Amino acid sequence: MSQQAPTPIRTRIAPSPTGFLHLGTARTALYSWAYARHYGGQFVLRVEDTDVARSTQDSVDQILAAMKWLGLDYDEGPIYQMQRLERYQAVVEQMIAAGTAYRCYCTPEELDAMKAAQEARGEKRRYDGTWRPEPGKQLPAVPEGVKPVVRFKNPVSGDVVWDDVVKGPISINNREIDDLIILRTDGVPTYNFAVVVDDWDMRISHVFRGDEHVNNTPWQINIFNALGAPLPRFGHMPVILGDDGQKLSKRRGAVSVTAYEEAGYLPEAMLNYLSRLGWSHGDDELFTREQLVSWFDGSHLNKSPAQWDPAKLEWVNSQYIKQADDGRLALLVAEQLAKRGVQADAARLSAMVALYKDRCATTVALADWLAMYFGPVVPNAEERAAHVTEAVGPALAALADKFAGIEWNKAAIQAAIKEVITAHGLKMPQLAIPVRVLVCGRAQTPSVDAVLELFSKEIVIERLRSL
Repeated sequence: MSQQAPTPIRTRIAPSPTGFLHLGTARTALYSWAYARHYGGQFVLRVEDTDVARSTQDSVDQILAAMKWLGLDYDEGPIYQMQRLERYQAVVEQMIAAGTAYRCYCTPEELDAMKAAQEARGEKRRYDGTWRPEPGKQLPAVPEGVKPVVRFKNPVSGDVVWDDVVKGPISINNREIDDLIILRTDGVPTYNFAVVVDDWDMRISHVFRGDEHVNNTPWQINIFNALGAPLPRFGHMPVILGDDGQKLSKRRGAVSVTAYEEAGYLPEAMLNYLSRLGWSHGDDELFTREQLVSWFDGSHLNKSPAQWDPAKLEWVNSQYIKQADDGRLALLVAEQLAKRGVQADAARLSAMVALYKDRCATTVALADWLAMYFGPVVPNAEERAAHVTEAVGPALAALADKFAGIEWNKAAIQAAIKEVITAHGLKMPQLAIPVRVLVCGRAQTPSVDAVLELFSKEIVIERLRSL
């Protein structure tokens, strides 16, 4: 069957608000967005909230926040399925009238008995067509007090064939699928039906989604055909595997996209890393959002599962941290410090960020470093014992006295340290490391004069005298 892509290009992301936006859905959203942007098309956000029992407003809010953080702007939406119930019900009535759908009055108990009998005979569990109308068939009498579901009258022969954007040609025989329920007794549509009506109404040209949906696609294609609706192109992405080689999911090890924001990752780094989990452009590791859009034409999508690598993500983020504007990083670090009850001036933080960002992979790591400027420090006991010895005590006291009489800038700090080193017959590490331990709470820092300059003189002197 022909699946030529209609124009203009229109893609969508359709998360279910039964939890957070997880990494697999975020990658799908990214690919859908990038594909639409590459071709000058449109990207639609649809919220599939028909699972009323499990859908929450908190989940909707988190999904919208994650999309905003990633910068995946949408041209239409959010569109909520539960606000479209009348539309689904109207299409169902049209299908019943056309003979492509029918009401089924089987009770849950009857369906359970039906499937148990099939299992006992070693057959595949499926609906047996009790209420499926056929020429010359006598249907059972409609039972009183039983609300019917509506089932799709799936073709009983032939193959469903499509050319998957990612996987290539796929064929599934109609004997493998049965007459699925498309409308529940409460009038709420099921996933496989609602998604078809939505994609039809919204003129979606390309559907990117996880390959767990491959088995849903034959039903959906058959429903599209029953409605006389144009088929979108389907692209089913392989799963993302966790460290343990198992699929990441809401129930297994996945964390929300916004958790990475809270953990100090930059959205451009997450976008860069996610895009490489199933797609590549030569050997390019780091690239801008604009380059991604320029390159993402639907080719070079991987057929094999991708491996989530936290260390690689951290490396990617560290590269973006190094390149980031100091003022922007200062605001992000100020937010991290505020979570710890520390109020820090962004202007002052900007100079600090410039000194430390080459050492940090996240803004949380930056906040860990810079916290020493805004509160007390507790030196590591082993480092203090190893470096802050009685032998160096006189030099530390002399340095504190020297600092008290100088202008507080890097050059003067450096000159004072050199004077004390010379006067006490020490080498630079013999004094600089104890100074770091007492003032910063750690033995390793950037250049000691640059580090001390960012403290107030009074705090440095006070910490040096806390022997």
